[in-house]
Amino acid sequence: MTRIGLDFSSRKQGKGRLMRGTTVAPGTACAPVGAGELPLHRLEVPGPGAMPFAVGTFDAVGPLSRAAFPHRHTFHEIVLVTGGSGAHVVDLTRWPLQPPQFGVVTPGQVHHWEARGLTGSLVLFTDDFLLDHPADRETLRRLRDRPWLPLDEPEGSRTARLIAELEEEFRRGGADSESVLRALLHVLIVRAGRLPGTPATPARARAVAAEFAELAEQPELGLWSVRAHAERLGVTPGYLTEAVKAATGRTAAELVREARTGEAKRFLLRTDLSVRQIASRVGFADPAYFCRFFRRETGLSPGGFRRTGDTAPEIHHDCRPPSIARG
Repeated sequence: MTRIGLDFSSRKQGKGRLMRGTTVAPGTACAPVGAGELPLHRLEVPGPGAMPFAVGTFDAVGPLSRAAFPHRHTFHEIVLVTGGSGAHVVDLTRWPLQPPQFGVVTPGQVHHWEARGLTGSLVLFTDDFLLDHPADRETLRRLRDRPWLPLDEPEGSRTARLIAELEEEFRRGGADSESVLRALLHVLIVRAGRLPGTPATPARARAVAAEFAELAEQPELGLWSVRAHAERLGVTPGYLTEAVKAATGRTAAELVREARTGEAKRFLLRTDLSVRQIASRVGFADPAYFCRFFRRETGLSPGGFRRTGDTAPEIHHDCRPPSIARG
């Protein structure tokens, strides 16, 4: 019997690329979480040739699927919540649970659960699993802009049946199972993109906006300005601004400020780093300028936010990865 599950680590992923090292072998040791770092979850697969995919209930995936501490993934996670109360927190935004709900968490996003009685199913896969349908990546990025979509009864039933079919095929295995799983996953993503409330993205701006979104997911790159992103992408700041505005309805500068502020908030709430150290981590040479920036964006000083912000949950270092069994 082979197994697939989750690995809990804070190990850095290549040269600023979160998608490298997305899977690990069973028994891989967990790396300690350093100051200012968030835990990183990766898929555990039984061998080099195993497909980077898993599907199952919260109970089947195990305790890390309900992690109550902020963490990032190297993989995509599609969630169908069928029961429970509380909230799901994604990038510091608290989304109340009102099942049935459909959600997406993409690589690099920070999330955790504040939920009781949570039930439902998860579909976990790396970016490599989308090779047959690359356009699905953009649909997933659009879905993450509104990570929780309510489902009416018919849509909830259709989604549950499709995920159940994915789980049945996953457990069945076989020589052609991977092709079937890729096809079923494509159907699930396309249908999700049709759900009411899913943001639409103009086709002409998708490529540049998608690359910008991928870079913005990687704060470790230290790209804290529109110009820095544009230089990395090989376009002018004006072109990048136009493309992102067309694709998202928001300016690139606004999204960069939001990412910069969000990363600063995480450091303030989740670490004991000084304001000077945090300012440096988010690209400010002058702590005073960082304080003015933070107050302008949030209405609070960094110290005030740290005092009044939510108490950071304890991070548990559990090196025992849960598993989904395939028979």
